[in-house]
Amino acid sequence: MVRLPLTPGEVERGQRLGALLRLARGERPMLDTALHAGVSPETLRKIETGRIATPAFPTIAAIADVLGLSLDAVWAEINRPERGVEPARPRHGERERLAS
Repeated sequence: MVRLPLTPGEVERGQRLGALLRLARGERPMLDTALHAGVSPETLRKIETGRIATPAFPTIAAIADVLGLSLDAVWAEINRPERGVEPARPRHGERERLAS
């Protein structure tokens, strides 16, 4: 399967997601957070640094749960509009993937 290149909006959302998770984690060790969420510390590190800009929904749900973040808050933060820019819209098929 060929993966399409990420759009600038997707890259920006990944960076926002990473910043939100880093902020929510605070001083809590990355290893502790990752293990409680059931993900590898390397995966969490890549998400927090924006290297994985479009992580799987169950991964984000597990990390958000460990950090006490609601998925609504995560979604609102990563899709907040910048000055004069519309919020990102899901690509074809992404809406169905997010809903499942």
